[in-house]
Amino acid sequence: MHSAPSVTYPVGRSRGATRILVVLWTLGACCAGASCYLFDSAGWRQLLLVLSVVFSGVAAGFGLRRDGAATLHFDGLYWSLTGADPTRGVRAARATVALDFQSLMLVRLSEPGRASRWVWLEQRSMPERWRDVRRAVYSRAPAAEPASDPWRATAPADAP
Repeated sequence: MHSAPSVTYPVGRSRGATRILVVLWTLGACCAGASCYLFDSAGWRQLLLVLSVVFSGVAAGFGLRRDGAATLHFDGLYWSLTGADPTRGVRAARATVALDFQSLMLVRLSEPGRASRWVWLEQRSMPERWRDVRRAVYSRAPAAEPASDPWRATAPADAP
């Protein structure tokens, strides 16, 4: 079995991810508006609901604005993320796919002792390397030691 190829892929603002976020926020805002309309009492609950919708929209806007260009690199064993802000970089992480829409993926980079980093990978960023990055993300990490004599692992213990 062959290992996944080493690959370098650009990461940055994703139009697809922005669209998904805007649609989800709009659906939430519509549900909050319908809730305020259907329940007549204008109390603290409706105010809290409206404030939470506004706060989530502002937080999402700042989060989208903060995402800058970076480079994701896979060396065959670990993932690294480098970009304009070196304090937010990732050096030796494992990648796990959270969402896969075939041309858009949400990937979680987890590094021991640090908070996870979430990145959107988009096919239109570098179409010629898209298959390579998909193979690398879905590949299993190589084992620390190769299994010796795999045919003996299935033999009964009392066999000669």
